[in-house]
Amino acid sequence: MTSTMPKHAVVVLLDSLNRHMLRAYGSAEFETPNLDRFATQSVRFDNHYSGSLPCMPARHDLLVGSLDFLWRPWGSIEIWEESITAALRRVGVTTKLVSDHPHLFEVGGENYHCDFTAWDYQRGHESDPWRTRTDSTWIGAPKFDRGPVYETNRGWFGGEEDFPGPRVMTEAARWIKEEAPGHDRFLLFIDEFDPHEPFDTPDPYASMYDNTWAGPHLYWPPYAIGAVANGILTEREAMQIRAQYGGKLTMIDAWFGRLLDAIDASPMASETAVIVCTDHGHYLGEKDTWGKPQCPIFEPLGHTPLLVRWPGVASGARSALTTNVDLFATLLEMFGGTVEHRTHGNSLISSIHDDTKAVRDTALAGVWGREVHLLAQDHVTAPVVKYVAAPSGANEPLIMMSNRWSTMPVPNAPDLKLPKPDHRATLKAMPGSTVPVIHQPFAQGDLLPFWGYGPFTNGTLCFDLGDDPLEERNRSSDSIGSDHRSILRDALVDIEAPAEQFERLGIS
Repeated sequence: MTSTMPKHAVVVLLDSLNRHMLRAYGSAEFETPNLDRFATQSVRFDNHYSGSLPCMPARHDLLVGSLDFLWRPWGSIEIWEESITAALRRVGVTTKLVSDHPHLFEVGGENYHCDFTAWDYQRGHESDPWRTRTDSTWIGAPKFDRGPVYETNRGWFGGEEDFPGPRVMTEAARWIKEEAPGHDRFLLFIDEFDPHEPFDTPDPYASMYDNTWAGPHLYWPPYAIGAVANGILTEREAMQIRAQYGGKLTMIDAWFGRLLDAIDASPMASETAVIVCTDHGHYLGEKDTWGKPQCPIFEPLGHTPLLVRWPGVASGARSALTTNVDLFATLLEMFGGTVEHRTHGNSLISSIHDDTKAVRDTALAGVWGREVHLLAQDHVTAPVVKYVAAPSGANEPLIMMSNRWSTMPVPNAPDLKLPKPDHRATLKAMPGSTVPVIHQPFAQGDLLPFWGYGPFTNGTLCFDLGDDPLEERNRSSDSIGSDHRSILRDALVDIEAPAEQFERLGIS
């Protein structure tokens, strides 16, 4: 390798950051000058994919290094695991979290922040239970048709600098300037909820990409398939929502620029790796799909950006197949940490230095109780093939495996909770662990974890993304489909996926 290992790392996770809307990946739709600037200094990974979805499962991939969507829908760190911050604490690395992500600080995400040396939570985004009444001193606070928690919080944002995203970037920049120089080695993890909905921004951003809209801006996208076709949105409303996403993207880009300036001005800049990533994308009308509804993980949602600025390494592109658990493995190798629990990632460091180095041949992705996705690449410059396995019949047997029986709360449905284990539950160890774990089966007619509902109208799919990037030609019945079904089986065997997953997918 041509450079020494960096002493410090800054990870910037921008939630719901759409790869296909970034200029670094060929788009000209929205302005992102600071992400553009950063990309010119970075290694750009072109075949990076989400693994476990949605929000908290993706953070489990990043902070624990293990895929969990095959075992459970959503939850905190299990008792046989530990976060990367616990591992780094043992080798003397200072870790700092700055975030406005509500799910990190609620039931279902209880303990991801606990092992950071220090953490800072900037309040008020989306469903954060921050305020109990609106700020009556601020005239003009908008009223919304949904999202009562955010409506209460929103009245406390006076100007742009009061929004959670700008506050996160301001605090992170302050920490870089004032506290980071006192530490021999550090990891700064910025978990920024923007540009996740609500796509709510002040002007000029709110009108930047749709200046003829009249009336309150539409910044709550529906979670729907065929939203325009089915009359959930008009074409004009669809344009407005997409424009509001663009406004939020441009706003957080501006404040990311201030963080980048602080890093570049610091005495540690030449020894600091900076990583920009996301948990997943967001449908904004592609295939007339909106939000993150119950459908396969098509490219707009699962094919995500990854930019890595590594000291001593020139900017460039990498075509190696990568996924989010690989970021955990990269940081662990960089800092020299170790963990005892089973992980699923491979370090990116060799690929960062050499664009001919492969990271993995296959990657798995999915949402618990939904389709299982295989991404496969037979050599480092080959196109990726995506195979999407839907249940072969009824969506069963479904089984959840966890000792942390909690999940994401729904503020306007407080009684909607994870079904409790019952008399059918058994105790068995997980792969790589001797700890007894609750294995809870579900059958037809049971109350399910709410990710397990919904039809499978697309069936099994296979796309050769090299010549079909828009995923329009299903080749599951061709030889390429049968070949990749076998590759999926081998990938599931390799990570010791539950037997029930093979059965529900009809894979021997």
